[in-house]
Amino acid sequence: MLSDDWHLTEDVDDFLARAGDFLCSRAALHNTPLTDLEKLRVRKAADHEAASGVFGRLESAGEVRAVFYLTARGRLGLTPLPAGQTEVLAARLAALGHCPAHVVADHDTAGAFAESWQRYTGAASVLFWRTHLYRLGTLTPPQPSPAGRGRLTGGRDREQVVRWCREFCVDVGERSSLDMIDAGSWEESRFGDRRFTFWETPEGIPVSMAASTPVVGGMVRVDPVYTPAHLRGRGYAGAVTAEASRAAQAAGATDVVLFTDPGNPTSNALYQRLGYVRVADFAGYGFSYDAP
Repeated sequence: MLSDDWHLTEDVDDFLARAGDFLCSRAALHNTPLTDLEKLRVRKAADHEAASGVFGRLESAGEVRAVFYLTARGRLGLTPLPAGQTEVLAARLAALGHCPAHVVADHDTAGAFAESWQRYTGAASVLFWRTHLYRLGTLTPPQPSPAGRGRLTGGRDREQVVRWCREFCVDVGERSSLDMIDAGSWEESRFGDRRFTFWETPEGIPVSMAASTPVVGGMVRVDPVYTPAHLRGRGYAGAVTAEASRAAQAAGATDVVLFTDPGNPTSNALYQRLGYVRVADFAGYGFSYDAP
């Protein structure tokens, strides 16, 4: 394939009109592009002058085979690319003067692009994110379930939600997300579009939290799941995840997914017991550029 097979635009609406069906065709695998692009679309609708980024689709025989998007903040997202296309895309982006801060994609594509990008630009890359992607099969709520119930959060819970999201970021080392929250940019953070569910004790005390993205292309991602350290090991995370998963299906989601830390066998085993099946591995690489 030649580089001319990549069609670029700065119009997210035009891009989604042409590539939306492709993204929805594998909604679980494409869950991050779907949610990222939907946030950009909503932001543009609210502010017609908002700079949303650059978007590209790889076409062959009139069909979309892959896409990329590069946001104004430097986030480069890729769907799985055919062999050799990371070289073509890296050359194209470098020639246009783009400098992504990081790339996020399936494990093989992210690694291949990081290598291609270093060859074309000299930018060193550092692996900062490794994860397993799970898709919900048959939901199997935990038995026995801990005492209490799930509850959708409301306005009065905002302070608790923000505090727990901040603690979650500290736990997993998400510096950029934490900075957004601390800067007061909650709505623009990755949590701003989420629907949050608490698990409460019979006395009405929140003990765990799970969030889910809006339904996009029939897909919902459960993210994040958080239980304060002193309350872990009591079944709360499983109960609240099951509750959030059930609510996602009730809202019309046909693909309910979540990411897990490969280094945490406890959480991976928990989600498998709930009915989640591992479908892919993903990775993120950050780029550093030498000052001129």
